Amino acid sequence: MATAELVVEENDTNLSSDIVKDMIKQLRAIDAYDTYAGWSEAKIIDPIVLTKERKKNIPVIGDPDEITIARLKAYYNSLATLIEKKTGLMAAPIVHLSHEGFGRALIMVGKLVVVDKILRDTHRFGFASLEELKEKSDQTVEKAIALIEKYKAAATD
Repeated sequence: MATAELVVEENDTNLSSDIVKDMIKQLRAIDAYDTYAGWSEAKIIDPIVLTKERKKNIPVIGDPDEITIARLKAYYNSLATLIEKKTGLMAAPIVHLSHEGFGRALIMVGKLVVVDKILRDTHRFGFASLEELKEKSDQTVEKAIALIEKYKAAATD
């Protein structure tokens, strides 16, 4: 992304959303070599936004690289953190991927699976915009909270 033009603007209102703030926190936490030192939040989160032009440059078939896998895990870690903040119950993300980028992401609260997502083509993981990231994340968190409320005994067991 160093030579590519950024698509996330510094004044994007979605930068202040819970999911984006937490993802930036997660990505900074796994940055062992201080790559993100001095980077703006917009620049850190920018690679998660896959516009049509960016998606065209990614082959249809391919294996995910370590950076893409780290972004994917940061996303599910962030979802789990948001679920945990809103319910007060510990949420544990589990991401299992093959080397080809196929797998499953789960988030468990107690013995209850609150998020279950089949993963395909993870080398193309991303969202069309930060707004889409926020909307899909909010929907996922709301569904998880509804499941926790419905099956409280399993979630607290």
